[in-house]
Amino acid sequence: MTNDEPFWPNNARLAVSFSLMFEGGGQPISGAGGVIPDPVEHDLPDMPTNGVFQYGIYEGTPRLLDLMDRYNVKLSAFMIGQAVDKAPDLAQEVVRRGHEAAAHGRTWEPSYNLDPEAERRFIADNVASVERATGQTPKGWSAYWVRNSVNTLDILQGLGFTYHLDEPSRDEPFIVPLKHGDFVTVPYTFHMNDIVSFPFDGWNPAAYEQALRDEFDQLYEEGATRRRMMVISLHDRISGHANRVRVLDRFLAYATSKPAVWFARKDEIADWALEARDGTPVLDRGPANVHGLPGPAA
Repeated sequence: MTNDEPFWPNNARLAVSFSLMFEGGGQPISGAGGVIPDPVEHDLPDMPTNGVFQYGIYEGTPRLLDLMDRYNVKLSAFMIGQAVDKAPDLAQEVVRRGHEAAAHGRTWEPSYNLDPEAERRFIADNVASVERATGQTPKGWSAYWVRNSVNTLDILQGLGFTYHLDEPSRDEPFIVPLKHGDFVTVPYTFHMNDIVSFPFDGWNPAAYEQALRDEFDQLYEEGATRRRMMVISLHDRISGHANRVRVLDRFLAYATSKPAVWFARKDEIADWALEARDGTPVLDRGPANVHGLPGPAA
C-alpha cells in the first residue's frame, strides 16, 4: 500500500474504537475480584462486590450508551453469556442502538486451561446466550484477562468468528493465517484499559483525560503516513460511573472535533483489514505453543 491509498474508509487517518465489557452478573457469587481487598471467607456470597458488578447493569451501561449516542459513536460490547442471560433487555438495547454484540465467555472466569472440547463449549454457550438476547451472532471474541489457549483461534474460526482482540502487540489490525484462512487480530491495550490503568484507588480524572488526549494526538500524527488505531477499553462497572463518563465526554468532544477520524466498531475494523488486505500486516506464525503468541494450534 502506498501513501496515496487509503489507510481507512473515507481516507480517515485514525480509527478510534471503544470496547465495553458487559460483565455484570457473569461473576461468581463469591470470590470475584473487586474493590474490597479482603477476600470473603467460607465461599459466602460477597454481596458488596456483587453490588459493584450490578452497578454496570443498573447504571454503568445505560450511562455509557447515552454518552455514545450523544456523539454518534458505535462501540463493541463484549458480553459474558451469564450476564446476558440475567439482563437480556439491556443486551438487546445495546444492539438496538447500533453497537456490536461480541463474545466474552460463558462466565467471568479463565478458559485457557480447558481442554479443546470444553473450551469450544465455553465459547459456543456464550454465542448462544448473545444470539438469544440480541439476535446478533458474535464475530469477535475476548477472553477473561485476554488469556487464551493455544487452540483458541482455531476454535473461534471453526465457530464462525472473524477476529479476536486478545493481543496487545500493535497499534493496527493484522492478520494471522490459520488452517482454514485468514483470522484478524484487532489489538487490545492494557494502558488504555480502565481496569488496569485507572482503578478506584488513586483515580485521577485529569491524568486520565490527559492520557487519552496524548494517545490520540500521537497516533493521529502518525496516521498521516501509516495505518493507526486507538483502542479504549471500558468496563460497565468502572467507566460507567458518573465522574468517569464526564471525563470520557470531554475526550469525545475533543476527538470528534478533529477531521478524518473513524470511530468504528471492531467488527468493522476487522472487515476493513480483510478488505484492504494489501495494506494489512500478515503475521504467518508457527504454532502458538512454540512462539508463545496467538496463532494456529500445533
